[in-house]
Amino acid sequence: MAESVRGRLRWPVRRREEATAEDIASRDIAQMEVADQLPPPPPGRMQMPEPPQRFNLAIMRLAGLGLALALALALTLVKLFVAGPPSPAELRAQAGVNSWATLPIGVKDDQPGIAYYEPGSKECQARAQPVACGKWSGFDIDIAYMIAEDLGFRRQDVRFYAIESEDRGRMQAADPQGNRVAVKMVIASYSITQDRIDQGATFSYPYLYTEESALTLAGHSPVATFDDLKDKRVCSLSASTSITAPAAAGAIVVRKNKISECISLLRSKGPDRVDAVSTDAAILAGYKARYPQEFHHWDLGYDATEKWGVNVGDNPALKTLVDATLYKSYKDPHDDRWELAYLNNLQPEIPANLDDHTPIAVAEQPRAARPAVRKLPWEDGLP
Repeated sequence: MAESVRGRLRWPVRRREEATAEDIASRDIAQMEVADQLPPPPPGRMQMPEPPQRFNLAIMRLAGLGLALALALALTLVKLFVAGPPSPAELRAQAGVNSWATLPIGVKDDQPGIAYYEPGSKECQARAQPVACGKWSGFDIDIAYMIAEDLGFRRQDVRFYAIESEDRGRMQAADPQGNRVAVKMVIASYSITQDRIDQGATFSYPYLYTEESALTLAGHSPVATFDDLKDKRVCSLSASTSITAPAAAGAIVVRKNKISECISLLRSKGPDRVDAVSTDAAILAGYKARYPQEFHHWDLGYDATEKWGVNVGDNPALKTLVDATLYKSYKDPHDDRWELAYLNNLQPEIPANLDDHTPIAVAEQPRAARPAVRKLPWEDGLP
């Protein structure tokens, strides 16, 4: 049995064929002759084996890309929350709004449909403060309430003070007793001009577009352009944009600080009477609507557009907050406060002025861009 196992494990041995010395020599010579006939190998460098890589380059690239994305995200967050636009709360703190118990606003008090003050009865004034008896109304008044609401003030916390044209840039108004009062903002049919900006006024976005027109007594000869007022006495507001055009046409300009003073001179029969009153159509339309048989309101075809803005003086943070309100009322389809202000104050004046073919103001809020505010609470609901 051991012999059989050794037989299975024995490797087969190839036996060499028997050959003579002469046969082996002849075979070796033949192999050498065949090798001599083969072409030589092509020249080239010796291929060395590549060393094993110590790092995985693909992984390193992915890691670098991830680090770059993380840095970019971090810089974006820093810019957004640290160096980006301020939030409404930060703007309120910068403007000082949170420390104001009331909101004093300078407005006109003698412009029907725009800003008008009804003093109330003498009996009421005898037993109470004049401000408690009177009533404010008009388009500018409603715009003021709209801005005050977004600033966090109730209507009873808003204080209106009459302001004359020359004091709008100084932001100095007067109380019913005639005392000077500093106001936080001016909403008083104040047209935006570069000269006023250069003199220190800080305007919000425009909140109304109108144009210049003229008012005369009924029966006056037609007034189609300012040239028709040449050598005529024309009353206008001092520090007003309405002075330039009549003066350039050769009119004799009479300046007053209140439009009611110009209306009195127009009605006057004395030597100081004037032939016409010239100012913004939205202002004169109120007098035409209130006294339709007494006045004639003329469209002068003047190309320049009067853009009314809110003056906040030296308070850029307050300007941004006011702009945010105007942007909201323009952009938010659910905010109809501007439309209601126009509907309740200017729309009723259109029929009386339509008889004279004189437009009052553009019946659409001027476009307002988004101000530099980080987040406006109501924006999530916009389409």
